[in-house]
Amino acid sequence: MTSEELLALLAAIGHTQRLRIIGELAKGRVHVSELARRLSLSRPLLYMHLERLEKAGLVVGNLELSADGKAMKFIELAPFEVRVDVGTVLAVLREDEERAAADSGAQGSGGTTT
Repeated sequence: MTSEELLALLAAIGHTQRLRIIGELAKGRVHVSELARRLSLSRPLLYMHLERLEKAGLVVGNLELSADGKAMKFIELAPFEVRVDVGTVLAVLREDEERAAADSGAQGSGGTTT
């Protein structure tokens, strides 16, 4: 995990509405419209929050066809555990440094150095 990924994860759970979404999804898989009704959120606002949660890997959305051929999006929680301590921070900083070194090495191998 990089610092960017850690910050995206923390930002995803760092909002009251997204915590409410996680709480509802802990009860089980649900259709997006039903989730919006339960949370008293507009669907566009809900989709914005779901997008952040999906990018962080906390929820998964699946499209399914209803009996009458309509596409329906269902959302469910992905298994996750969030634990952040000093070791986590140090590990992501090391990962950032390793990736930066690998990137600079890859760029430097194709040309001349100054």
